[in-house]
Amino acid sequence: MADKLWQKDYPLDQRIADFTVGRDRELDLELAPFDILGSIAHVTMLEEVNLIDAAAARRCKAKLRELYRQATSGQFTIEDGVEDVHSQVELMLTRELGDDGKKIHSGRSRNDQVLVDLRLYFRQRIQGIVEQTAELSRTLTELSEEHQDKLIPGYTHLQVAMVSSFGLWFGAYGEALIDDLRLWKAAYDTVDQNPLGSAAGYGSSFPLDRDRTTELLGFQSPVVNVVAAQMGRGKTELTVAFAIASLAQTIGKMAMDVCLYSSQNFGFLQLPDDLTTGSSIMPHKKNPDVFELLRGRCNLLQTLPTQMSQLTGNLPSGYHRDFQLLKEAIFPALDQLEDGLAIALYALPRTKVHAQELPTDPRYTFLYSVEAVNNLVLKGVPFRDAYKQVGADIEAGTFTPPTELRHTHLGSLGNLGNERIAQKREQVLGTFGFQRADESLRKLLS
Repeated sequence: MADKLWQKDYPLDQRIADFTVGRDRELDLELAPFDILGSIAHVTMLEEVNLIDAAAARRCKAKLRELYRQATSGQFTIEDGVEDVHSQVELMLTRELGDDGKKIHSGRSRNDQVLVDLRLYFRQRIQGIVEQTAELSRTLTELSEEHQDKLIPGYTHLQVAMVSSFGLWFGAYGEALIDDLRLWKAAYDTVDQNPLGSAAGYGSSFPLDRDRTTELLGFQSPVVNVVAAQMGRGKTELTVAFAIASLAQTIGKMAMDVCLYSSQNFGFLQLPDDLTTGSSIMPHKKNPDVFELLRGRCNLLQTLPTQMSQLTGNLPSGYHRDFQLLKEAIFPALDQLEDGLAIALYALPRTKVHAQELPTDPRYTFLYSVEAVNNLVLKGVPFRDAYKQVGADIEAGTFTPPTELRHTHLGSLGNLGNERIAQKREQVLGTFGFQRADESLRKLLS
């Protein structure tokens, strides 16, 4: 059994060891590539400030790059008795390089190692989610254009309200996702700061060059104050959780609409048979289970900020083992969000759209009441008088709906403004620093 990085001259009760390690060994496999990247940057900096000689640094970086290839290809493992990824990487270096491998921990702690691992990990996960979200937004905007002339009822209070269209419905979610991207940008800016060099949260007496590791890892800036860097644990996860919850709220609402609109009482959407499930007793059933599960998962994801807050809300500054549990909640949440985005991208374009015969369907007669009021206003009748007149006609049963629609202002039935929405989306996407970060890591690994 390997010694722990903090090993003392007394044994630890095995039940205590198992409880305190928890799921770290399992979840840390996801952090392995990022832990190795942090180690390469740290060794590079240690050499430049003369804390490791050039030959030792060269051997360490060569082995670390080999381990990185193993980690990214799924061949990296954490051995039995090794409690986390940091211990495993140092163990493998020491086995092969002896004393050179023992030198890489100079000037850092497992505390700032996990901080930098998580920020590099979140930075990559955010990039993937942002790209998926942008693709879904583009898909919805394209569907908005394709179905812009297909009318459906619009509802308020679940009551028939005014005329709407699939152009408006698809386009609304396409634009709503851009607001979610703005929140992801805030999360990315929080994540994209370098905590390496803060050690256990109080810095080091070594002459560490924290700006250099910031540059090597492609962060936009360091977390300057070392205590602030440690305080970022929990706060970083909470910020990411808010972005997850916001995006889940948008997708969950859309999934609910699909469930509602695909029911026989609405009939606005129809899922192809191979996207539905059946009933064990009712032979006619074709259930929208995929969107029901998407809705349910999104509802659960919206609880994530509360979980993060409850885990960390009563903790003072400094490191606490409670933080370990954050990974158990947020790592699977990121997976579920990506799965949800992927299934929405797959299913929505395959869903059939059915325009409604609004003027001739008596259920929808009063959708046109506002059109009637506006027509009177255009003839010079004061709005409040026109409103009362149309209301009286409805009560008397003499209302005749005007079927010609004249919606021309920006964002309305006749002027969706999808090109403006696309411009807004691309502008927001351009504010992320993905290319800078990717290029820095490529250089670090070369």
